[in-house]
Amino acid sequence: MHLRLTSLLALALASTVQALPLEQLQLQLPPGYRIQVAAEVPNARQMALSPKGVLYVGTRRDGRVFALQDLDGDQHYETRHTLMSNRRLPNGVSWSDGDLYVAELTQLVRLPDIGSRLSNPPAPESILTGLPDITHHGWKYLKQAPDGAFFFTLGAPCNVCLESDPRFASIMRFDPATGDASPWAHGVRNSVGFTWHPNDGSLWFTDNGRDHLGDNQPDDELNRAGQEGLHFGFPFRHAREVVDPDFGEGANAVNSQAPAALLGAHVAALGISFYTADQFPDTPETTLFMAQHGSWNRSSKVGYRVMRVETEGKQVRSVEPFITGWLQGEQAWGRPVDVLVEPDGDLLISDDRADVIYRVWYQPDS
Repeated sequence: MHLRLTSLLALALASTVQALPLEQLQLQLPPGYRIQVAAEVPNARQMALSPKGVLYVGTRRDGRVFALQDLDGDQHYETRHTLMSNRRLPNGVSWSDGDLYVAELTQLVRLPDIGSRLSNPPAPESILTGLPDITHHGWKYLKQAPDGAFFFTLGAPCNVCLESDPRFASIMRFDPATGDASPWAHGVRNSVGFTWHPNDGSLWFTDNGRDHLGDNQPDDELNRAGQEGLHFGFPFRHAREVVDPDFGEGANAVNSQAPAALLGAHVAALGISFYTADQFPDTPETTLFMAQHGSWNRSSKVGYRVMRVETEGKQVRSVEPFITGWLQGEQAWGRPVDVLVEPDGDLLISDDRADVIYRVWYQPDS
């Protein structure tokens, strides 16, 4: 039985800074879709789910990694284990073959056989070290690719700059069999979300545009990479046609890829997932759900919502709001970070401002 959002949300947000009155905490969804708070998690960021239903959650400012369990089957994760604490930006989490992989600021670590050790977690094992010790865009998104390699983001250490270290402003590929790690996609300013197309295996990822060019440019991007080695413009060119005022002279030096879709300036597009289940009506597996964390330096706030992206082949057909309401006027009580599709078709959404994880499901009115 799914519980109602209102009662749980009142509890989850009771201590939220500048909490709005309960009647204003209303999320708007399309007809037939329902939402509830599924867990209370401080600074909930990226999520990963094991086949046994354990939900792993990374954080950024909190420094902890959690494991959540729904032991009584009521669709609410009432049991929370702390697997790591006092870590440096443990944002990225990925479950694979019984182990949990975590992307921290300067390293990737593994917690072996984690599912049987939730109450007594093992010490993290470093599997990749020596990543740049720079916190600006230093938090990482982490997922295992269909070929078994792990991909993670390594953002630019600045608003706009051109660094000699080719790992900056890239999406990295790490082969756990060989220990090799190298940039797979270049010119990516600050991606905090990616996934693979269920049909053609191409990599789709969000990228946050540069700041301080005004309220309306450049757009955040949704990009598609069908092969390794492509360049996506940063720092020379942003969005499709915005030439950087400081680094634009180098725009012709790279064959930069055009975005699959422009998302609007400062919306802070983060986690994405293709909907690979069949619960939601009229939602084929080529549909993306995208979390927009919301603007921090725009004169009028934008974002703070979950978007539905319809794709067809290599193209984006539409980008439309799916859930809104976290932004009330100029006050935002929640900030979506990541989206994850459960095997039964429910959609999980993490929120690092309200410190919760939501569950979305479809249940038409009788």
